[in-house]
Parts: sequence; structure tokens; C-alpha cells
Amino acid sequence: MKEIEAAGKTVDEAVNKALNELGVEKDQVEIEVLSDGSKGILGLLTKSARVRVKIKPDPAGTAFRLISRIVSIMKVKVSIDIEQKDDEIRLYLQGLDAGLLIGRRGQTLDALQYIISLAVNKHTDRFTRVILDVEGYRKKREKTLKKLALKLAAKVKKTRKDIELEPMPPHERRIIHTALQNDDKVKTYSEGEEPYRKVIVALKQ
Repeated sequence: MKEIEAAGKTVDEAVNKALNELGVEKDQVEIEVLSDGSKGILGLLTKSARVRVKIKPDPAGTAFRLISRIVSIMKVKVSIDIEQKDDEIRLYLQGLDAGLLIGRRGQTLDALQYIISLAVNKHTDRFTRVILDVEGYRKKREKTLKKLALKLAAKVKKTRKDIELEPMPPHERRIIHTALQNDDKVKTYSEGEEPYRKVIVALKQ
């Protein structure tokens, strides 16, 4: 959890300095007054006011505010539902123009999810996983990838040759690995560097 100390002629001035530096609003922080400041002879300031300002952990609120701002800028009209369970946040977007947020093979959706994840985890020591879904795209894509995994496994068994898939983001590679993890004849592994890391389906030795 990020926190800073700031000083000013008054407590309000010190708080405002801290808020500006953190880039947040007052309702998003906890404020501890370390010193009210004091004045000496003839009203001259002898001691500054000092505060400690700590950002409150609000991953769901951060995620909701950011995706709302993004779709507003893009002029895409959607409804936004949010669910939070333990260390995971799921955002569900629905609307006539929602498809614009998916992009080719989900690339736009993945990029938006990554940006929101960075914002959510910026001021906390506890990682929160963010999943952004538009019009049920994630479930449809998962179903497609599972079918692909089984089809490729069958081909590897038949040809006895390894098959290299196209580069995929981590969560999609995980779907392939999981779909074939209990197959006693084929194995999967990833190779390459992000964002070009890909899955290999091969025969077990």
C-alpha cells in the first residue's frame, strides 16, 4: 500500500500536496495528521503542518472507474457489471457496440485488461487478478481453444510430429495446457519471449 508524507503551512495544504503527488482524490486515502503546525512570536510560522497519507485499497473501484473512463473516451455505449471474489475482479461489458472492445482475436480486449490490471495493482502489495470480458467472448474463446487443443493432440498422436501454435497471451496458453494436462500420450510446454511466447504440443517420450 503506497503512502507518503507531506508538509505545508496548514494541514489542508499538506493534504492537497500529498493528493496531487499520489494522483488520487481525498475519498481514496486515509489521512494521519503528524503535526498541526505552530506559529511563533508575531504570528510567524515556526513549524509546518505535516501529514501521512495512505491510499486505501479499492481494486474494484479503481477497475470500474478506469473502464468507465475508457469506454466513454471511445464513445462505446455499454453496461458494466463487476464481481469481486477474494483476489480476483471480473468485469462484464454488454452493449451494441461492445464488439469494438474485443479487436482481432481479442487483442484489444487483452490490452485493456492489461492496462486495468496495472492500475488496480499500482498502489497495493497484494496482487489482484483482473478479467475483462465483453459479450461472453472469454467463454467462447476458451471453448474454441479447448477444441483446438484436443484436435491438435489427436494430430500429434497420428503424425508423431510436434505442433507449434501461434503466439498467445498467458491466460490462453494456460487453457491449452490445462486441456491436455491429463493426456497420457502428449505433453505441452511454452517457449519464446513475451509477447511471442507460444505453446508446443508434443508426444511424451
